Amino acid sequence: MGAPRNGGDLVTETLTALGARVAFGIPGQHALGLFDALRRSELEFVSARVENNAAFAADGYARRTGCVAPLLVSTGPGALLTLASLQESKASSAPVLVISAQIPRAGLGGARRGFLHELPEQSAGFANVTKSVYTARHASQIPSALAEAWRTAAAAPAGPVLVEIPQDVLLEPTALPPVADVDGSPAPLEPRAELVAEAARLLDGARRPVVLAGGGVGRAGGHGALLDLAEALQAPVATTFGAKDAFPWEHPLSLQSWLEDRHTTDYLAGADVLLVVGSGLGELSSNYHTLAPRGRVVQVEADLGKLESNVSALGVHGDAALTLAALAARVTRRPHDPAVAAEVAGVRAAVAARLDAQDLSAERDVLAAVRAALPDDAPSFWDMTMLAYWAWSAWDPRRGRMFSAQGAGGLGYGLPAALGAAAAGDGPVLAVSGDGGAMYSIAELATARQHDLDVTWLVVDDGGYGILREYMEDAFGQAAHTELARPDFAALAAAFGVPSTLTAPERLREDLAAALAAPGPHVVVLPMVLGLFAPTHTA
Repeated sequence: MGAPRNGGDLVTETLTALGARVAFGIPGQHALGLFDALRRSELEFVSARVENNAAFAADGYARRTGCVAPLLVSTGPGALLTLASLQESKASSAPVLVISAQIPRAGLGGARRGFLHELPEQSAGFANVTKSVYTARHASQIPSALAEAWRTAAAAPAGPVLVEIPQDVLLEPTALPPVADVDGSPAPLEPRAELVAEAARLLDGARRPVVLAGGGVGRAGGHGALLDLAEALQAPVATTFGAKDAFPWEHPLSLQSWLEDRHTTDYLAGADVLLVVGSGLGELSSNYHTLAPRGRVVQVEADLGKLESNVSALGVHGDAALTLAALAARVTRRPHDPAVAAEVAGVRAAVAARLDAQDLSAERDVLAAVRAALPDDAPSFWDMTMLAYWAWSAWDPRRGRMFSAQGAGGLGYGLPAALGAAAAGDGPVLAVSGDGGAMYSIAELATARQHDLDVTWLVVDDGGYGILREYMEDAFGQAAHTELARPDFAALAAAFGVPSTLTAPERLREDLAAALAAPGPHVVVLPMVLGLFAPTHTA
């Protein structure tokens, strides 16, 4: 006779009933009841090597699929190591469901019983990086707590949620029947009708309506509605760095994503009605808060706290896709206007001319080589590295999606997030890191090999923290403490059983394409120092 079902089984049964197919994490002493239950479940488990990387992997899975990603960790050090990664998930609205073990119930509430990993209040550390926290103190609470946490994580704006379960609750036998009847579907965030009507009135009355589409458009699946609305209004569309796929890159109305360029900033500011959808107009999306709209602004945002947080606007609290569809159905369709497309082409030409005036051909060629090597429908995950700063503005995502750590700006995102995404589907996934960021997640080459995940990792080795080096040289005349001793990345990959290629700029396209075409993990190392285009927010 098998072991009796316990609290850990209630966790895995509930996750399966909610629709989970993959979970990420690392086992720990207080979580053994949960990890033992995984053996009896249908869940596929991807075991990382460091908890922050497990959290990044869950983030990557959530972003690629749009589904809630379970993250299973143990108490104290294990749980706390996820915090920096969860800050990225919170900033970028990735629905990660963290399920952490806790010390036994007898030690909860600051009882100070001296249990291993004991904290006075573990959940307090998660207050700034999760939408909410739940503690299940009895087995009967587990299914409902997880269903509510799942619903909260998925509800717009999506984001991470914590459920903590004491060790003894995970281990104790339960007489509850197997979990089947749970529903984690969130209620749709419909915009208020009078706000939609007023926004449509303003857009219809605008001579030069312009749209700035943020990451909320892509997360909500608003691509089609955005295209319909833009064409109906003959409105040019710029996309933020987190919304690279929200609007077709080469469309005649596409301003693309050169948001750090003064030409784009000034054009957005000159609109008589600027429709901002799915963006809080934060530091990067506003060219470091230099965007100063001269006309009316309509801001559509699912995160209530971001409405009018940076500019005065008609604030519409609602899901981006639902609101765009409602606006597209209400506005008056305008005839095709070649003059608008000419304006857009003029802005793009001015941006290109500014770049042409700088000595940046090597950097542009490298990014073009990466784009040419990557299949059109393959997703890419970018660490905080010089090439990613280029990609934010210049990358054409085509049918794949581009994801980066620009929400919170921490290092180490690229590889583990790509591994999580690879666990979600077939086909190659690209990760891009610098040598500094690569050292944050090098241990996850073991994860890539163990699970045979189809990720090609491009490491641009410039001998240090390249972007910080450039910032310090610009600000102070010289850099300090940015240069790094680093390993032979190709040899290190081989030690993990992962094939590698040492490439050069002139061979990058060919070498990267070959790595992406081969199944399983691969590392491509490009020794090269890249420069960055000149900023315009200080001009």
